[in-house]
Amino acid sequence: MAKKQTFEEKGKKQAQVGVTVKVVRAVKSDKGSTKFTENLVKLDEISKVTEIK
Repeated sequence: MAKKQTFEEKGKKQAQVGVTVKVVRAVKSDKGSTKFTENLVKLDEISKVTEIK
């Protein structure tokens, strides 16, 4: 017999609110070459993208 899904389990799936954004930064080295770093940042709202440092 299959397990029935409870209301609590359904709520956890829907409670994941937010946006994940990939941030790419360019860092100049002493030798003059450019190195790129990537990070995934989770935000509550997409309008907060400009606040990332």
